[in-house]
This record gives sequence, structure tokens and C-alpha cells, in this order.
Amino acid sequence: MKQIFFFSLVLLMAGASQPISAQSAKRVVITGVDTSKKPGDDFFKYANGIWYDTIQIPASQSGVGSYSFLNYPQRIRLQGILDSLSAGRHKPGSLEQQVGDFYASGMDTVAINKRGYDPIKPLLARINAISNTATLLKLVADEQKVGNGSIIGFYVGPDDKKSTVNIAQFSQTGIGLPERAYYFKVDSSTVAIQNAYKIYLTRLFELTGTDVATATKNANTTYAIEKLLATSHRTNIELRDVKANYNKLAVAEMAKKQPSLRWTTLLSDLGVKADSVNVGQPAYYDKLNKMIDSVSLADWKVYLKAQALTNYADFLSQPFVDASFAYAKVLTGQAVKKTRAEELTQAVDRSLGQALAQLYVKKYFPESARKRMAVLVDNLKKAFEARINRLDWMSDSTKAKAKDKLYAFSQKIGYPDKWKDYSKVIVKRDAYFENRLSATKNEYLDRVSKVGKAVDRTEWHTTPPTVTAYNNPPLNEIVFPAGILQPPYFDVNADDALNYGGIGMVIGHEITHSFDDQGAQYDKYGNVTNWWTKTDYDKFKARTQQVIDQYNKFTVLDSVHVKGALTVGENTADIAGVAIAYDAFKLTEQGKSNEKLDSFTPDQRFFISIARIWRVKTRNAYMGMYVNTNPHSPAKWRVNGPLMNFTPFYNAFNVQPGDKMYKPEKDRIVVW
Repeated sequence: MKQIFFFSLVLLMAGASQPISAQSAKRVVITGVDTSKKPGDDFFKYANGIWYDTIQIPASQSGVGSYSFLNYPQRIRLQGILDSLSAGRHKPGSLEQQVGDFYASGMDTVAINKRGYDPIKPLLARINAISNTATLLKLVADEQKVGNGSIIGFYVGPDDKKSTVNIAQFSQTGIGLPERAYYFKVDSSTVAIQNAYKIYLTRLFELTGTDVATATKNANTTYAIEKLLATSHRTNIELRDVKANYNKLAVAEMAKKQPSLRWTTLLSDLGVKADSVNVGQPAYYDKLNKMIDSVSLADWKVYLKAQALTNYADFLSQPFVDASFAYAKVLTGQAVKKTRAEELTQAVDRSLGQALAQLYVKKYFPESARKRMAVLVDNLKKAFEARINRLDWMSDSTKAKAKDKLYAFSQKIGYPDKWKDYSKVIVKRDAYFENRLSATKNEYLDRVSKVGKAVDRTEWHTTPPTVTAYNNPPLNEIVFPAGILQPPYFDVNADDALNYGGIGMVIGHEITHSFDDQGAQYDKYGNVTNWWTKTDYDKFKARTQQVIDQYNKFTVLDSVHVKGALTVGENTADIAGVAIAYDAFKLTEQGKSNEKLDSFTPDQRFFISIARIWRVKTRNAYMGMYVNTNPHSPAKWRVNGPLMNFTPFYNAFNVQPGDKMYKPEKDRIVVW
């Protein structure tokens, strides 16, 4: 699934069903532009320079601005709803009671602190009682049901070769650092993170009454097991290989090949009824099969305790929460903890997201916005079709299939038509830990019940208030939650140039994900199959390789390079998203004119709007982790990268040879 965590644009439309014209819209004044900088040298800093140089990152955040950081002000809205609900009493089982009491239970830090780590003492005792690998795997399966995944990565989703049916899927897991490379790098920043993680593990063991020497030994034991598991992990770049991640295996075959994992019993304990499953990364389970026997039972117990402690630390008393944050500070550079209210708002959104969303939508998201967004999506589809028709590298037969796929899209806007059922979640005002587990177990049982059944194409995989958008190739769908439909991405008072440069670019980006290096491998039904001619697909891969090569040259934090192969899908979508949005903008009244607003032409305002939606500033520690793990390029290169490939940008700002962003026209990349 493609998920993009950067958009925030509210669609406060007042019932309009046609594109707003530049004449009828009110002008929105553009601020933050640093005219002392040359647009063709660094357009990100030109459009955002004054803002960037003066903005301060809040101490409780790792960054500020648009992108995923707009979830911060969004949580203030949600917090207002929760503060109000938690102050009252509501009908048992109602949405108001569930979200209000859940929030109240987490805000009651006096009660939580009084309990200490009592909530997980039964689990720790059960780990101590493990007597063989059978009881070890039984515990692993039981904990999986309440969100403590440890050594088994399990989920349910469409079968890539038969997308109408859900299949049980297993993926690599078992490590605590962000990804495998963190266990093997020896540079100073990575070693600092390794040490902080070991200190974190040590502290957690100490908080459960273990002496310092034993706690340190336990942390080292845990880290050693994780490092062994990490040797079998695919890299983030290797995980982009769609076909390599599809390994549908018979359970009987797996039971013979990996006998120590006791697959038949393990699946039964997980509640999975299936003759075959998909194992995304088989090498991990080959490694785990060997380690189950080669690692001593005593060491496995230590490891499982560490997994439990790290998984549940933020649900326990303040010393556990503080230990968790001390590690997070090193990892992300965040200076101080978020407020308890902000953290609990996020917890409710994760645990009872669609219950809270119903209250959010009722208060903040008008139906007119949903209708207006549907019109915009349709306009961008038409623009993309026109670009397909003009491609000089693709044959007519492949073009026809590409257009079939484009118009087979389903689009989800604002919120689901069918809300998730939380009636089985038990929420009490005095049981925060148990509330979290009840919600997680409800989600698990819902998922596992879908194995072998038809895919529900109405289901959402994010909560409506979240500032995000995503493309889901197995369902051939694009999704725009209510949370993203607000400024700076869309503003009813803005002219077309700003709106097409904002939400238009987002829509174009999401559409393109169905035709990026991963999405292009899925047909219009969501099945992984070859719908291309060989010649066309070779040409496509050659163009995406150009994208990889270009972004590999971009640097962050002075000398760290963007990982072109990791970010190629998002970069391809950014490059095409700008082009599609521009084409759609040129069909509007303002797009056809040259009338200036605030001394900027319509085209200039369009490109400035693109730079504004990536107006982000982060801490260096966060950016270091981001470049290593995130499939999106840093904000600067989400602006400058696409624009240096787009000739209308050159024309709008008179970019000339000698400017730092200049590329000869023959070298400008066009994929779609």
C-alpha cells in the first residue's frame, strides 16, 4: 500500500460543483517568499525562505510545517472533541462513551502511575513459565492478538494474484531499531542510536526490579538476538520488489520446511484457517526456524520480556513512558515530550479511529467538500488521460490498457460510507491498559475473520481525520481523508493557481502511484500481472532509472544522499503529479490568462503553491532517520526535484543555464 503523510488541505467548499474561477475566487496573499534568492537556484528556499529562516520547531515536535506535521494542529481539533466528551457521562456502548472514557482513562495518570507495571506482571510471569518451544510459540500467537507481534509479522490483505480474496500474510519482523542497517552501521550517529536503544532496554528491565548488572546483560542478550534476526531482513529498497514479496506457500509445505515453527499449530493458535498463506520474506522465517532451537530458551525469555516491555511501555506508569521518550529523543531529536492530551488524542485515533472520526466529520467536514473533491479528482483523471495519449515512448496497445486502469479507479473521499464496528470493544474509565488491549484485540479479530473471504472494497486503511492520502494498488483505489482537505492544500478563498498547485498536485501524485515502479505491476483489477508489452516496460524501467539516478545525487544534511532506489515511487509520482496538475490548471480561466496577482503570474502562483505544500523544517536527528527509512524524499527535493524536470517552470521563472536547478531540455525526465 502506498501511503503519503504530507497533505493538509481543507475543502471548505460551499456547494460548488464546478471548478472555481479565478475571477469569482478571493485572492489569497502569498507570504514567506524570499525574493533575495534566485528561483532557479533553489526554488524551495525562494518560495519558503523567510518562513524557513524564522520558524521555530516546537520543543515537543521533531518538525514543523506542512506534510505529516499538520497532524499536530489537527490533533488540537480532535483534542477539543475529546476534552468535551470525557467531562461528561454517556450511554454505555455509545460512540461518545467509548471515545470519551478511553481518553479519560489515559488522562488519569494518577491511577496509571499507581498501577506501575502491574498490568504486564501476568505476562512476564507467563514468559518465565515457558518450558519449551511449543509454549513459547503459543505465547507469541496469543500476544499477536493484542498487538505485541515479537517474532511473527502477521496481517491480512488481498492476494496479489487474486485481489478479490483476502489471504493471511507473514512478513519479516522481530527487531527494535528502525530497520536492519541500524544494526550494522558503525558511523557515530548510528552508534549513538544503538547505545540509546540498549540503555532503553536496560532501563525497562530495571523498572521491573532487575538489578543493573542483570538488566544490562538482558539488554545485550535482546540486542544480539535482534541483530541475528536482522541478518535475514531485506533492505527497505529490496522490499520494493513486489514480485519478490509474493510467495504463496502451502501450509503443509511450510510445516515440513520449517518444522521448528510448528506452522499448523501456530496458525490454529492465531485463529487462521487456511491451506496456504503468503510469506513476504521467506529468508526471515528460515532464519527464525533455525534460531528457535539454536538460541537458548532462557535467552528467548529475555527477548520476549524486552518485546513486551517496549510494546507496552507507553501504556504503563510515568517511569516507563519517560524511558521510552529518552530513546525517542536520540532517534528523532524531539526536545520535550508531547503533552499527555496530545498523546492520548493520538491513542484514541489509533484505537477507536472511526468512532472518533464520526464525531469529527459531523463537526468539521461538510458534504459539499466531498462533492467538490470528486469533481477535482475527475478533472485530474482527464488530464492524466491526455498525457497518456501524448506519450511518445508507449505503444497504442499499452496506452489503451493504461487508460482502462485509470478509469477503473475507485476513489474514496472524506470518510467511509460504512463505519467500523467497535461494539465489542470494552472501555472503562479506570482501565487504560485494558482499553488499549481490548481495542487491539477487536481489530485483530476483525482482520483474521476475513482470511479466505472476499475483499471489502469499501474498507478504509486510515482514519478520516488523518492528514494523509494514499493509493492502494491491490484495490486500484485512491483515498483522500477529510483531514487532508484543508489549507494550505485547498482553500475556498484561493484562486485556481493555488488550489491546483496544492490539492491538484496531491491528486495527480496519488493517481500516478498506480503507474509508478510498484503500482505499474498491478492491472486494473489489482492483480500483479504483466499488462505491458516488453518493449514498453523496458522503456518505462529506463525512465524510472533516470529518476533513481537523479535523486541519488541530491544531498541532505551536507553529505547524506537521498536514496534514489528507495524513493523512486514517490519521486515518480511527484514528477508526474506536478505535470498533471499543471495541465488541469491550464484548462481553467485563470490558467489561460497572464493576469498578475501580487506581482505573480498565474503560473508563478501555481509553482509557489507547490513549494508551499512542502513547507517543512525538521530536526537533523529526525531527518537522518527519515532519509534512511522513508520512501519519500525530503521536502526540499519534493519541490526542486520535480520542477527542475518541468519546462513550464523554467518558462515561468526564466530559469537559465548557470542556475543551479537548470537542466538541458533533453535531460529533463518525463515518465508520464
